[in-house]
Amino acid sequence: MKAIVWQGTNRVGVETVPDPTILLPTDAIVKITSTAICGSDLHLLDGVIPSMERGDILGHEFMGEVVEVGRDVRKLKVGDRVVVPFNISCGMCDPCRRGLFSACDNSNPNHRMAEALYGGVSGSGLFGYSHMYGGYAGGQAQYVRVPFADVGPHRIESDLRDEQVLFLTDIFPTGYQAAEQCGIVPGRDVVAVFGAGPVGQFAARSAQMLGAAHVIVIDRVPERLAMAESAGCQVINYEQEDVLIALREATGGRGPDHVIDAVGMEAHGHGPGALVDTAKQRLKLSFDRITALRWALLSCAKGGTVSLPGVYGGLIDKVPMGAAFAKGLTFRMGQTHTHRHIAPLLSRIEAGEIDPSFVITHRATLDEAPDLYKTFRDKKDGCIKVVLNPWA
Repeated sequence: MKAIVWQGTNRVGVETVPDPTILLPTDAIVKITSTAICGSDLHLLDGVIPSMERGDILGHEFMGEVVEVGRDVRKLKVGDRVVVPFNISCGMCDPCRRGLFSACDNSNPNHRMAEALYGGVSGSGLFGYSHMYGGYAGGQAQYVRVPFADVGPHRIESDLRDEQVLFLTDIFPTGYQAAEQCGIVPGRDVVAVFGAGPVGQFAARSAQMLGAAHVIVIDRVPERLAMAESAGCQVINYEQEDVLIALREATGGRGPDHVIDAVGMEAHGHGPGALVDTAKQRLKLSFDRITALRWALLSCAKGGTVSLPGVYGGLIDKVPMGAAFAKGLTFRMGQTHTHRHIAPLLSRIEAGEIDPSFVITHRATLDEAPDLYKTFRDKKDGCIKVVLNPWA
C-alpha cells in the first residue's frame, strides 16, 4: 500500500509499504477513505518530537471502512464506516473507566520511554506519533491497523460526507475540550484563543457554542484571522498590535476570563523570551518555544482559566508563574479524551449547528502530501487544513 512516511527532519515522502495485518484478536483493519495533515504533524516534520524513526507511517486524523476484524471484536463488522480517535485506549483501565481516554494505562507499549522523558508518567498510545507514544503506524495511508477496535472506532450511520465528520477524530474534539475546560459562563465570559490554525478555529467556534459572550482570536496570518472573523470573532494580529494591551482594551482592562493556547511548542513571537526560546530549541536544549503560553498567562483575568490544547514536548522556562499565582489562575491541559466527545459532537453536526468542513482549504492525494506538509508549515497559499484522498 501507499503511505506517507517520516524520512528525517524536514523530510516526508510517499513509499510503498506492507499492508497491515491483524496482530491481536481485538484489532481491526480499516481501509482509509479520508485522512488529514494535522498541525501537530508539523512538530514531527520539524524534528522536535523525539523517538521518530525513518520509515514511520504518519497521520492520526483518518476515517474509513472496516475490512477485517479480529476474532474478539464484537461491536464492529466488515463494511462499517467509522471515524477513529487519534489516541488509542483500552477502555478497561482506571483512567479509561473515568473517561480519561488519553491517559490510558495500557495502550502504550513503549511507556518507559515517555516515563523517562516526562518524569514517570505516560499517556496513551497515539497513531503515527513517534515510538515514545507506542510506535503505531499512522493513518496517512491506504490501510491502518486499529487496536482495541471495540473501544475507539465510532460508526457513522448517516449520509454525512467524510469531510463533515473526519475532524471528529481530533481537531474538533480538541478545540471543543479546550473550550469546555474553561467552564464558560454563558452570556458573560470573554474567551481569547491564541492561534487561528485548525484547532484554534474549532476552539473559537466551540466557545461560541458554549455561550461565550465574546471570543477574541490572536494570530499573524491574514487568512486564518479572516476565517475567525467570518465566524464573528474579534481578531488581533500580534505583528501589528501589542497583544497584552489590545486584550486589556477589548475587555475593559481586566483581560479575558479564559485563555486558550492552541499554538503549543513552536510559537512564533518577538522580544527577548522568543529569541531565547528559538536559540535553545535550535541547540536542542529545549523542545518548546512558549511565547503564546507566556502571553496567555499574562493576559488572563484574575481567577480565570488557561486551557492548553497546544502540544508541549518537555521542560520549559521563563514562565511567568508569579503572575499566574498572583491572579489565581486555573490550568487545564492535556491530550484530548476524544472518545467521549465524538457522539455529542456528531449530534451537533447532524443537527446543523456546525459543518466542520469549513476549515478545509486544500484537497490532495497522498503523492501531493510531502509538498503540502511544507506549504502548511510555512503558511503559504492560504493553507489552513489539508485533506487527503488515499485512493486518488
